[in-house]
Amino acid sequence: MPRPKTILWVDDEIDALGAHILFLKEHGYEVEPAAHGDDAIALLQRQPYGLILLDEQLPGRRGLELVTEIRSIDPAVPVVMVTKSEEADTMHEAIGIELDDYLVKPVNPRQMLTVVTRLLEGDRIRQQRLARDFVGRFRELEQRRGIQLGWREWMDLVVEVLQWEARLGQSNESGLQDALSAFQSSLHDDFADFVTQHYPGWLANPGGDRPPLSVDVCSEFLVPALEASGRAMFVVVDCLRLDQWELLKPQISTLFDIEESFYYSILPSATPFSRNAIFSGLFPSEIKVRHPDWWGERDDESLNAHEAELLQEQLRDVVENAVNVRYEKVATPADGENLLRRLPGFLSQDGVTALVFNFVDQLTHGRAENAILYEVARDSGALRSVTRTWFEDSALFRALREAERRQVPVLLTTDH
Repeated sequence: MPRPKTILWVDDEIDALGAHILFLKEHGYEVEPAAHGDDAIALLQRQPYGLILLDEQLPGRRGLELVTEIRSIDPAVPVVMVTKSEEADTMHEAIGIELDDYLVKPVNPRQMLTVVTRLLEGDRIRQQRLARDFVGRFRELEQRRGIQLGWREWMDLVVEVLQWEARLGQSNESGLQDALSAFQSSLHDDFADFVTQHYPGWLANPGGDRPPLSVDVCSEFLVPALEASGRAMFVVVDCLRLDQWELLKPQISTLFDIEESFYYSILPSATPFSRNAIFSGLFPSEIKVRHPDWWGERDDESLNAHEAELLQEQLRDVVENAVNVRYEKVATPADGENLLRRLPGFLSQDGVTALVFNFVDQLTHGRAENAILYEVARDSGALRSVTRTWFEDSALFRALREAERRQVPVLLTTDH
């Protein structure tokens, strides 16, 4: 529910601000004046306000001292400090108590209007802009379906559509989401036809014009990072989808400069095939030739039981030197805590620290068997939300922070 367009302006010189109040009213905002902090608290207790403009210096106590009391009444109300001071200490104090913005006296009416509009109507304006942008772009995306696309164009198209899915998923535009969902369904069929037609040729001519595949991940992306710094952390998040990555990316970008690349999964794309291909650099038939004794291991626990050995073999072949590999699989909270205790020692050594995280896969596939999981992650939007919530306090995020602290480059990927 949007906040009301009513502003509580608290200033002991409120009578001198008539022109500013009139300016706000001309732009559709109602303004309730208060000359004292106690008056403001009494008004706030009687009704909600969309925004509070709070003078820093009030008779009896500073405006900043009122913030805690204001938050106890309405924790979500945006508070903008209005101050005569441009001193760094004042600004730091305002930031420290999480004020939403500040204005410096004498207040510029246009600057004031910009701050008010952003805080009270920013979400609505952004949503309207998103809808306009999507409607215009959607026509172009539909037209591309009638054009014969190469693997690069398909990659760009699929990535853009999934990015739109993530963006629209955070809006209330259900009609646009439905239109995109119908388009995606048709796109899936077209893409399946494209891969069916071209995949045999990619295998028959590996040196030809083909996309990067699962077998190329280490040689194309991991080895350059390893050779540049002598150390690398290689993270595989089992079953992570691109739309989920779009929601995790802003948090990860606070730690690292992100360079983004895309590749196609081998077929079959299921974990026993795709992830082994990533760690080995080999197609399933090539793994069978090299390790025939492993091929007969059929229980679920053994299908990906040799990833550390496969990665070590691949790095030895590509780098032409033995590379120290530390490998950990995180499937439970206890696994995560154990990893975090050992990770500083791993990252202090040269070589590759390889980590596999299973939570997203467990969540995605567990929905079919667990009513509670299905309830909290019944559709793509809910699945993205749960994934982001998990990530914020996960062993994965803490491992990334440790790598950033030690300046170890990270390659993070899904497996299928």
